[in-house]
Amino acid sequence: MEWTTIESDPGVFTELIQEMGVKGVQVQELWELNETALKAMAPVYGLIFLFKYRSGEAPSASVETDSTGDVFFASQVITNACATQAILSVLMNCPAQVELGQELRNMKEFTQDFDPDLKGLTISNSEKIRAAHNSFARPEPIMEDQRAGTGDEDLFHFIAYMPVNGQLYELDGLKKGPISHGACTAGDWMAKACPVIQARIERYASSELRFNLMAIVKNRREVLEERVAALELRKARCVRVMGGGEDGGMEVDGGGDDAEGPLPSGQDALGTETARLEGGAAGL
Repeated sequence: MEWTTIESDPGVFTELIQEMGVKGVQVQELWELNETALKAMAPVYGLIFLFKYRSGEAPSASVETDSTGDVFFASQVITNACATQAILSVLMNCPAQVELGQELRNMKEFTQDFDPDLKGLTISNSEKIRAAHNSFARPEPIMEDQRAGTGDEDLFHFIAYMPVNGQLYELDGLKKGPISHGACTAGDWMAKACPVIQARIERYASSELRFNLMAIVKNRREVLEERVAALELRKARCVRVMGGGEDGGMEVDGGGDDAEGPLPSGQDALGTETARLEGGAAGL
């Protein structure tokens, strides 16, 4: 059975991810390309970029062909699958705290030593992934990806950008391997990804205005719930100290103070901080 085309829509992509069994992740659309907009969505696991496909275009940086054990990279061996392929490129390289679900977890373990072509074949043979993908088929698809276009038809393609093991990678299933755009950290990879994507957009600027950029991020409800919990815990610490108790700190990943730093000193300052925290929690 063939794979159908699906729409470039964050809601569709979020539901597709859920259908594949992944939890705690969603997709959000970006309306501006800058680090500030990306950081507002933190934590961001990776970016999905849609652009008009040009057959035979050279890679924008060096292609790594020997990264089987470091980066999950699968060749796209079937048509119309590039949206799901780009999503999987991010999910399969996400940090361990992202819950992939049984299907993707088993696939990642099973294909660990496979080359990109075999990984791509494994994806194409997954009934669960194909069924999830095809469940979002458009009656009149407006996007299609192929290895080569014909005539004047417009073909569009999805690729991914994300940090893996201290490197910023472009993951394009139509290339021979992951494309490295240099060293990065968890804190600066988005700042480094922006000019890479902008440069790609500018290459087509004279003839093409249709682009789409989405971010795969942590579920926003979970992010807000964690933020509220952190504010409530800090408020409880303030109240305890104001009542004459000791500040035991906030245990985060085994110990240490919270992200906002030490509590202020003095009853007035603690009262002001408590009011701020109450307002902050109420505003979320």
